[in-house]
Amino acid sequence: MLLQIYDTLRHGKIPFEPHRPGKVGMYVCGLTVQAPPHIGHMRAYLVADVMRRVFRRRGYEVTLVQNFTDVDDKIIAKANEAGLDYREFAERNIEAYYEAADWMGIERADIYPRATDHIPEILEMISTLVEKGFAYPADGDVFFDVTAVKSYGKLSGKKIDELRAGARIAVDEAKRHPVDFALWKGAKPGEPAWDSPWGPGRPGWHIECSVMATKYLGATLDLHGGGKDLVFPHHENEIAQSEAANGCTFCNHWVENGMVNLGGEKMSKSTGHFFAVADVRRQVDPETLRLYLLSTHYRSPIDYSEERLGDGRAALDRIENFLAAAGHAAGMAGGDPPAEADLEGVDAEMRSALDRGAREFEDALDDDFNTAGALGKVFELVRIGNSYLTEGATSPYQGALLAAYRARILDMMGALGFRLEAKTAAAEDIPEAVKELVAKRQAAREAKDWAAADSLREKIQAAGYVVEDRKEGPLIKPLEG
Repeated sequence: MLLQIYDTLRHGKIPFEPHRPGKVGMYVCGLTVQAPPHIGHMRAYLVADVMRRVFRRRGYEVTLVQNFTDVDDKIIAKANEAGLDYREFAERNIEAYYEAADWMGIERADIYPRATDHIPEILEMISTLVEKGFAYPADGDVFFDVTAVKSYGKLSGKKIDELRAGARIAVDEAKRHPVDFALWKGAKPGEPAWDSPWGPGRPGWHIECSVMATKYLGATLDLHGGGKDLVFPHHENEIAQSEAANGCTFCNHWVENGMVNLGGEKMSKSTGHFFAVADVRRQVDPETLRLYLLSTHYRSPIDYSEERLGDGRAALDRIENFLAAAGHAAGMAGGDPPAEADLEGVDAEMRSALDRGAREFEDALDDDFNTAGALGKVFELVRIGNSYLTEGATSPYQGALLAAYRARILDMMGALGFRLEAKTAAAEDIPEAVKELVAKRQAAREAKDWAAADSLREKIQAAGYVVEDRKEGPLIKPLEG
């Protein structure tokens, strides 16, 4: 099937059509680096990571741009509280993001632009908007006039009159309308500032994303991501100012992910209601966290809980145990598979199940990046593979088929960004001393010397390995934890 993506603007799934054949330009709203990232932040970047992997799997050349907002009111205030220059403060939190993303297996974006590195381009877009009558200076600030854009509110469904009714203009505020937003903020004493035609100041929040997205990806993006909490006002304002300045469609596919909740409430830095990645790392491994986050469709909210993380670890164990056991059984069977004409019915059925599962896995990804459905197909193949393992792989063809199951599941999980190969130790990676202990234990078991077998098992565990007794012979695996 063709790749279908749910578009927030059009309220439904539509076929993906790149602006330029064979290429995909993705922009994802990055962190405002007032603090290190929390799990709510990282879901957006994990979603973008998987989307990019799927696009590549479909043969596209992908450029992913993810910005850092490195100056705003909160960054300045928190830097002052810490007694740091805002640039040093921002840099610390940017490095914290990189560390968190690397730990989670989120591939680096192609470009990480920063607001403060793009002041000339920001001033240029603001000047264009003023010249075209979409923006107006006011006492050192510059505001975007939302009433000048007839389609304002098309992404969020909000209407200017309804927004105006729920807002008011402060006494000292120079906006013409309550819903107008700042493109440029006049400097305040002691704050960082840059020169502009309207006096010293710094950019507003929304303008930086429009500038950086179009600079690196062109006037029309293929896909724009971020959390659903950004639909209004941030993404709405990006559309308004970008299309007013450039006179063309800003983005063809808007994809916003659901929030990560804690106790039913959205994780948020402003309320202190969140789990920082640094804290989560002490509780869980990155593969389990990835499985937990991808087990729910990206557009749906997900509730963070230790119980669900435990379920994720157990599910991942089933996959890893199968990978280890299938590799072991395939190696024990050895030899070349017989001709296809000699296959028994069960072998043909297993091969058919493998091919069907692989197709359905890809179909799930093509259905709006349905990682939950794709993982379901992985678990289905693991279940079928395990049923085959219980009989023991004794023929060369059975070994080859189990090897094919193992390779396919590794490929599927790799498509979702899981790093499982290193966790399924090959026989050649196991120390010879451990292999000797396992061989002695096997001899003790055959001699029914259970005390010696138990003693040798403890020595194997002390060396960092565990042994499982299977029909095709003992399976040695690294000891978890």
